[in-house]
Amino acid sequence: MATSTHFPTLLTRFFTQRLTQQQHVSPHTISSYRDTFRLLLQFSKTRLGKEPSNLTWEDIDAPLICDFLDDLQKSRGISARSRNLRLTAIRSFFRFAAFELPAQSEPIQRILAIPSKCYTHRQINFLNRAEIDALLASPDGNTWSGCRDRAWLLLAMQTGLRLSELTGLTRQDVHLDAGAYVHVIGKGRKERCTPLTKQTTAVLRAWLTRLPPGDGQLVFPNRNGSRLSNDGVEYLLKKHVETASSLCPSLKSKQISPHVLRHTAAMELLQAGVDTTVIALWLGHESVETTQIYLEADLAMKEKILAKVAPHEGSVDVYQPDDTLLAFLKSL
Repeated sequence: MATSTHFPTLLTRFFTQRLTQQQHVSPHTISSYRDTFRLLLQFSKTRLGKEPSNLTWEDIDAPLICDFLDDLQKSRGISARSRNLRLTAIRSFFRFAAFELPAQSEPIQRILAIPSKCYTHRQINFLNRAEIDALLASPDGNTWSGCRDRAWLLLAMQTGLRLSELTGLTRQDVHLDAGAYVHVIGKGRKERCTPLTKQTTAVLRAWLTRLPPGDGQLVFPNRNGSRLSNDGVEYLLKKHVETASSLCPSLKSKQISPHVLRHTAAMELLQAGVDTTVIALWLGHESVETTQIYLEADLAMKEKILAKVAPHEGSVDVYQPDDTLLAFLKSL
């Protein structure tokens, strides 16, 4: 087999050529795929006792990948959905490999045939208006970090930006003149502009005065001026949720992640009567079907629909419990 088609060489080309140059995928996708293969190679090294650079196509087969995915769920406790995301990255690479290695078609097809894991599609979590107000009031406006956190919390819940879009936002992406909006390049490298309310515009304008001038500067840096990490945002959000819980106890029973802020923005639009096709454009969804989850989560909307439906006629029956002996036999 030619050196150019060795497993390590082809994996390198997958990242440097296929993903970056040909498909122009987002940095977030590259990071996700990179982490998947880093974990797979570490698992293979432990299982096979071979350094990743010495792996062959015969080493990386369907049984090994299935064991790897199962191990992720057992040892790391990842969800079925996260497991499927790892499998998506692996399939993407082996589809690329199938064109480069027709002789390896059969083992590659076995890998591509690995099924996704079924999981329960739970209703989304989101914040109501009282919870939103309590969360926005939690940062200390007398401190630099408090002003920053209030600004990104408000922006996240008004625009529905993804976490990667929020932390990567720069000055040149924020336009605060007439018709204020933020410009982002989101999932699938899709550009979109999201308008800002007067309140969000005022808060962002005040926050930007606290930053040194300069184009290309991050809008929400950490103390060192670098980009906030995902873990850093999650830590800050958790801290502010704990503070807000004293004002709004319902927050204590909710699991609130940065993505919940995105769900909150979508639910605010839906409850204001905005059509789901518009919400899909607002959030940068690839398909309007993705936006249907918000319809399923809005109990108030379902209750309004129910009130418009003529009730069915029904009589009230009087329940008679079974004889104790028959009840015992039924329970066996």
